[in-house]
Amino acid sequence: MKTRLFNHLITLIIVGLAIWAAVSLYLRYVEHPWTRDAQIRANIVGIAPRVSGPIIHVAVYDNQQLRKGDLLFEIDPSDFDARVSIAAGQVQNDEATLKQQQQNLERQTELYRTHVTAAQDFQNAQDTFAAAQAQLASARASLELAKLKLSYTKVFAPVDGYVTNMNTSEGTYVTAGVQLFALVDTSSFWIAGYFKETQLPHIQVGQKAIVTVMGDENQPFQGVVRSVGWGVFVQDGSGSTSTALLPSVSQTIDWVRLPQRFPVRIQVLENSPVPLRIGQTVSVAIAPEFETPETNKRSTLAQQ
Repeated sequence: MKTRLFNHLITLIIVGLAIWAAVSLYLRYVEHPWTRDAQIRANIVGIAPRVSGPIIHVAVYDNQQLRKGDLLFEIDPSDFDARVSIAAGQVQNDEATLKQQQQNLERQTELYRTHVTAAQDFQNAQDTFAAAQAQLASARASLELAKLKLSYTKVFAPVDGYVTNMNTSEGTYVTAGVQLFALVDTSSFWIAGYFKETQLPHIQVGQKAIVTVMGDENQPFQGVVRSVGWGVFVQDGSGSTSTALLPSVSQTIDWVRLPQRFPVRIQVLENSPVPLRIGQTVSVAIAPEFETPETNKRSTLAQQ
């Protein structure tokens, strides 16, 4: 009898511990959100020339790391050199015309003062001189534009980053405004973590997060919540055209009513111990404590 009661007691204790563990894990999961549905993102800078022409020199290769200002490629400058020369010649011609019209205006002014010529001749000289000034200003602007287009034949990296999807070689004819390849901005890496809507009340801007990249689980690093998404694309067809601009988050099971997931933007706080690549799968665990601007201010005043 005692043995049976003891066995029942052990069973009750085990069941109680199991229930306690399940509830504790559930509360921890809800109050301290965690997800493996997260990806690394970064800003993509599309590289496109501002003038058209054949490429005569490619200075980079695919997946190369670059610094801002590094030469990417150069377009044949021959046509643009000629246009600069033509524009410079037009400026010289208009300068000579302006000087001639200025001399004519000075003569007409003196003759008008001595009442030798009529007022109409004097006014015509003034108008011709003003037109020559305008023509020279236009020619100088054309020269500056020609020089700008000549400078555009050399394309430089606008940001620090990595070249990706580079399939361009010398001799390729490029068109102004048409992107050739992409540059991954290394200063813009961030984490897009997709959390259930039931977890959002426990996520606030300023909370710290622990990020772990798949394949490098032994090298986690810190991040901080910068923002929480305010909408996702409605996939049942009820959304308008503008809602297509919202992020699309797919649910994993169709026959169960699942809570929708919303993107949470997490900024990397420190240099990552592992290389970051767009699209990498990561796990994100939100820390229970966070600092608001008010707490930061109070702690700073306390230290002073």
